[in-house]
Amino acid sequence: MNSRWQANKIGLINFWYYDEQEFSFIKGRMLLRGSNGSGKSVTMQSVVPLLLDGNMSPERLDPFGSRDRKMSSYLLEEDDEREERTGYLYLEFKRQESDTYLTVGMGIRARKGKPLDKWYFAIKDGSRIGKDFFLYKETSEKVTLSKRQLENQLKTGGEVFDRQVEYMEFINREIFGFETIEEYKEMIDLLIQLRTPKLSKDFKPSVINDILSNSLQPLYDEDLRPMSEAIENMDTMTSNLKSREEGRQAAGKIYRVYDKYNRLLLFEKAKNLDEGERELLTIKRQKSEAYTLLESCKEQVARLESEQMELDTKKKL
Repeated sequence: MNSRWQANKIGLINFWYYDEQEFSFIKGRMLLRGSNGSGKSVTMQSVVPLLLDGNMSPERLDPFGSRDRKMSSYLLEEDDEREERTGYLYLEFKRQESDTYLTVGMGIRARKGKPLDKWYFAIKDGSRIGKDFFLYKETSEKVTLSKRQLENQLKTGGEVFDRQVEYMEFINREIFGFETIEEYKEMIDLLIQLRTPKLSKDFKPSVINDILSNSLQPLYDEDLRPMSEAIENMDTMTSNLKSREEGRQAAGKIYRVYDKYNRLLLFEKAKNLDEGERELLTIKRQKSEAYTLLESCKEQVARLESEQMELDTKKKL
C-alpha cells in the first residue's frame, strides 16, 4: 500500500524578490525565521493556501484578510520598468516511505495594464524541478517558460490545467483524497481561518468551536449503518434480556406460590398417612384382642360341653 504524501519543498522562480529560490521541509514541517518585513508571510502565503487550490483572491493571500495587495504586485511593482514578467510557484510532495515525487504549481504572467494570465500544472512522472526538469530556458539569462513551452516540455509526464477548479480537483484526488470537492474546500477555508495572526483576538471560543465543528468530515449513511445496526442489535438484545428477566421474575412468583401449595398438599397427605397408620395400629390391636377373646370363648364352650356331657352321663346312671 502506498504511503502518504508529505510536503518536501517549495520553490519560487521569478516571483517577488526571488529569482530562483527553494525552501525544504523536514518531515513535512518548515520553520521560517527572520525579522519583520523579511518575507516570511509572503513566502508562506504563496504556498498555503494558494498552491493547494489555486485561488488568487487578494483576501486569501493576506493573513489579515485585506484586499489591498494583489498577485500582480508580486511580479510587477507600480514603478517597475519591465513591461511583463512570468513567474512560477511550485510545491513538491514526496511519499513518506519511498522516493516517489509529485510536483504541483502554477505559472503567472503579469503585463502592465492587462489582466493576469495564469495556468496550473502537475508533474506526475516523478521528475523534480531543479534536478531533471526546469521551468526556464538557459540562454544568456534565465528565461521562464511560457505556458505553451511548459506544455511541450511536460509532454506525457505531466498535465497543464487552464481552470483553477480542475487543478484543485486534481490535488484533492491525488494527494488529500476527500470524498467531495466541497469537503476539500472546507479544509482550505479552515487553514485560512487558523492562519489568522491574532486568532485569540479575532475569534471567540464559540466561533472556534463552530469552525472546528464545520471542519469535521460528514458522516454518510454507509458510515453510520454498521454503528446503527450495532445499536439496534444492542437495543434488541436489551429488550430480549428485559423480557426474559420479566419472565424469570414471573416464573419465580409462580414457583413460590406453587411450592407453598405443594408443601401444604404434602403436609396434608403426610398428616392423613400418619392418622391412617395410627388407625391401622388400633385396628390391629383390636383384632388381636378379639382373637384372644375368641380363643378364650372357644375354650369355655369346650369346657362347658365337656361338663354337659358328664352331667348327661350321670343322669342316665
